[in-house]
Amino acid sequence: MELTPAMERYVLHWGEMGTRWGVNRSVAQIHALLYLSPAPMQAETIAETLGIARSNVSTSLKELQSWDLISRVHVMGDRRDHFSAVTDTWETLTLIVEGRKRREIDPTLTMLRDVVLEARADGRTPGEVRARLEDMLGFMETLADWYQQVRKLPRKTLISLVKMGAKVSRMVAR
Repeated sequence: MELTPAMERYVLHWGEMGTRWGVNRSVAQIHALLYLSPAPMQAETIAETLGIARSNVSTSLKELQSWDLISRVHVMGDRRDHFSAVTDTWETLTLIVEGRKRREIDPTLTMLRDVVLEARADGRTPGEVRARLEDMLGFMETLADWYQQVRKLPRKTLISLVKMGAKVSRMVAR
């Protein structure tokens, strides 16, 4: 696959942004390439196009599959695996948010619940510290509850809500 200058710029920028989001640069670049690709791609073609090692491509593809951002596709007459990305941007956002919640928020909630119970029971944790821990737990539970409500919204409603932006605050104030 030959990249145009615009495609190359997008792939490189997505890789750079990936590092800022805590994602390996190669993973983000492969995701960007597959997102742009009009047809499923083989790992070898991905490696050649991006100029990265085949082993790095394999590891990155597994990572992207674990997030459900790409899928393995079989092409008639070709025994090799091909890969394609989810191209619906709202679905991609949903998958990333759900993955981050599962990997980051859920374990944090579990830890906070345990720590709050421990702090209440030990008798040595100062009241001010215990209050801060309980406040953090309450905050994280509120975010998790909000997320559960928002993820159940029909897509059309969610898009409208996002597009409303600050107008929502005026409606809530009424």
